[in-house]
Amino acid sequence: MTSTKKALLALMTVLAMLAAACGGSTSTETAEDAGSSDEAAEGEAMEEGSDVKAAFVMVAPVGDAGWNFMHNEGRLGAEAATGVETAFVEAVPEGGAEFDEAVQNFIDEGFNVIFTTSFGYMDATEKFAADNPDVIFEHISGFKMNDTNFGNTFGRMYQPRYIAGMAAGAATESNKIGYVAAFPIPEVIRGINAFALGVKETNPDATVEVAWTSTWFGIAEEGAAAQALIDTGADVLSMHQDSTATGAAISDAGGTFIGYHSDMSAQVPAYLTAPVWDWTPRYSAVIEAAKAGTYTPEAWWGGMADGVVDIEIPDSSPVAADMKAVKDSILNGEFDVFDQGTVMNQAGDVVFEDGVVQVDLADPFSGDAVAGPGDPIHDGVLATMSFFVDNVIGDPSN
Repeated sequence: MTSTKKALLALMTVLAMLAAACGGSTSTETAEDAGSSDEAAEGEAMEEGSDVKAAFVMVAPVGDAGWNFMHNEGRLGAEAATGVETAFVEAVPEGGAEFDEAVQNFIDEGFNVIFTTSFGYMDATEKFAADNPDVIFEHISGFKMNDTNFGNTFGRMYQPRYIAGMAAGAATESNKIGYVAAFPIPEVIRGINAFALGVKETNPDATVEVAWTSTWFGIAEEGAAAQALIDTGADVLSMHQDSTATGAAISDAGGTFIGYHSDMSAQVPAYLTAPVWDWTPRYSAVIEAAKAGTYTPEAWWGGMADGVVDIEIPDSSPVAADMKAVKDSILNGEFDVFDQGTVMNQAGDVVFEDGVVQVDLADPFSGDAVAGPGDPIHDGVLATMSFFVDNVIGDPSN
């Protein structure tokens, strides 16, 4: 509840108590009076809603594909769905003065719902939320939040990542698949593992080799990492990056590209499919809650059934029918990637067995225990994942 509403409610309570103390006469509200009250309340809500303005801070250029492109598509979709004014700023580095300046400018301009859309914005967003209690902050990815005005949103991208891995496993002829990755954080590691498990499902002989770039958006770094993987014999590449440089490199090499974020078929000749985002429903829900004065921070982690993540099944893939079956089983809640079968790490240790944790697991950021043998897999286990599964080549700590 907003502070304005709290103050209004308190004032109404005081007035009611005063009226009772003065022996005010009672009255019966007619249907016409009730209708007038409802219309007034609706008009008040609409007036409050008209004051909501939503801003978005993005870590790289919006472009025509990738992470920031899809966030901007979500912004535009939410603007159309909710009727609120929106704005955005792009190419804002993580963890610096430029981010602080961008957010403060939005606050000064009256934007009272601010979405910060990159992992490295998390700590600064937390501070802004503490310093600006009348502004709603929703951070995308990460794990921090508070109980008043700072929420956390992400999607279960590991679900379509697994299906994409199935396509990659069927497409490779060399049994060497490359993965150009940004930073060794749980979000990225979880996606690599899900992809690799999907590869194993359709091709137990294939491996997934990871090349880190330490960038979210770096065309030169991504292209160089992709070429290095191609030089080792990889004929299928995927990525967790923001540009299409990996796709360009594997296209030139005559291989197959599994994209990420958006449908990149218009940009990449060798494109097969991609796990994709649709932020419009979630952004619209947050903005509508702000308009209604009902926003409550939460750790929201939507999946394919919620529409925030998805994948197009390519009919050209020899395992298209299997991919569709897995997609259906995820949508109806029968399968969720890590909760069935045996999952081993690179050392050959069984980490999960039929949805049950087999080893001690800790949070890589705090070192605190997350789960131990006999515990069921839960979101905390997935959100702090820091190991690679056994068919991945590379170092999960970079």
